[in-house]
Amino acid sequence: VGSRRPHAKGPVSPEYALLGLLMLGPSHGYDLHQRLTAELGSIWHVSQSQAYSVLKRLGERGDVAVRRGEKAKLRRRQVLRVTPQGRRRFRQWLLGAAGAGARRVRLEFLTRLYFASRLTPKKVGQIYIAQSREIARTVRRLQILMDQVPEEQTFNRTSLDLRLRQMQLVRRWMQEIRVKFQIDTEAAR
Repeated sequence: VGSRRPHAKGPVSPEYALLGLLMLGPSHGYDLHQRLTAELGSIWHVSQSQAYSVLKRLGERGDVAVRRGEKAKLRRRQVLRVTPQGRRRFRQWLLGAAGAGARRVRLEFLTRLYFASRLTPKKVGQIYIAQSREIARTVRRLQILMDQVPEEQTFNRTSLDLRLRQMQLVRRWMQEIRVKFQIDTEAAR
């Protein structure tokens, strides 16, 4: 059963949240962390050192460029901006689906929704539809798996039942999100 279950795609990281904040305009690392905490703090719990580590990795990858800014106290502050490569990666990520797990939906889908509403409001419906389809596929896969697991495999069935119920709840929550944010799915088709 374990090999047939859907797996998430890659690790969940706040890198796209930080990259998205830089898509809104150049900034300093400290200011980015403050904005992330203020605007997405209930979604992403990121320490300042973790934010700096992610920003360093984005710089090493070539998604973020650094230049020396104005002097702050005894040293010059670094101003970070998104490179063309970083813009491409962010836009590609923005239009994808978060994956099948409830945690990924909470972290990545809500982050996508936030940035789409700020950067490309016309794409919100498209992002919503992609995520809704991913959730529906996952619910169907879990139902099929549940039907295939023998009754005597109590713990496997219980685990699948929990995952199935979580995704059914997420599916209902997505319907509420569509109403709350007035997402026009017809216009996105």
